[in-house]
Amino acid sequence: MSAFPTTRLRRLRRTPALRGLVRETRLHLDDFVMPLFVAPEPLVNEELPALGRHSLETLPREAEELVAAGVRAVILFGIPESKDEEASGAWEDDGIVQRALRDLRPRFPELVLLTDVCLCEYTSHGHCGVVRDGEVDNDESLDLLVRTAVSHVEAGADVVAPSDMMDGRVAAIREALPQTPILSYAAKYASAFYGPFREAADSTPAFGDRRGYQMDPANVREAIRECELDLAPIWTCCAPSASASTRRSAPTTSPASTRWSRRRQRPDTSTSAPPPWNP
Repeated sequence: MSAFPTTRLRRLRRTPALRGLVRETRLHLDDFVMPLFVAPEPLVNEELPALGRHSLETLPREAEELVAAGVRAVILFGIPESKDEEASGAWEDDGIVQRALRDLRPRFPELVLLTDVCLCEYTSHGHCGVVRDGEVDNDESLDLLVRTAVSHVEAGADVVAPSDMMDGRVAAIREALPQTPILSYAAKYASAFYGPFREAADSTPAFGDRRGYQMDPANVREAIRECELDLAPIWTCCAPSASASTRRSAPTTSPASTRWSRRRQRPDTSTSAPPPWNP
């Protein structure tokens, strides 16, 4: 590689036209997703004025304004009327997000509808999974996350976005929804930056914190590994997967015979080909 004075990278920065010609990243409205919080009643957000809560009655008006402004995609976060330890409001047919999807889908066929798939907004304790003996039970939480994702797609969602950081959620959802795009929060950090979101979504944990499942911000290599594992999971299941109707029945503690056993490995890096993208 040649060096200065032969190489002068500033040559391509001399004029606005040259800089525009070689610009590597361009942002367009097609690249953005607008978050919308749906609740039984509207609520103004003092910290994030543009991200207040919408009711089922006011949500279509907001969507109409966004579409008119050129926004092509929204992601729905639900705040239920009541919460319980099994997050039933996340996966029931008449959940707040499911009702919003059934209302928006026929009105705005051109709008890409994404949904947040997590349990923290719906659990009485505010954690992102099922709590047993004071700890979040990873494998038992998977069943509820799958039920939630399936119910969203059946109600009209185009894309599901699991944000819970449970091990194995992407593979479990992919088995249940082979044709649905999954937008995974692959490397989600336990960060104070989520404070305003927790206020908007009313999802602050009632005890402890989320460091036991969200990532340590200091771990870059672990973050990359999380992304790789979401792209190329290899799984086996001890029993045939339940049907969608079974997944959405009243939740019970999963017996050992139906629990997922994880057998994931990092993708083969012996060739220069990138790992497969599983949209």
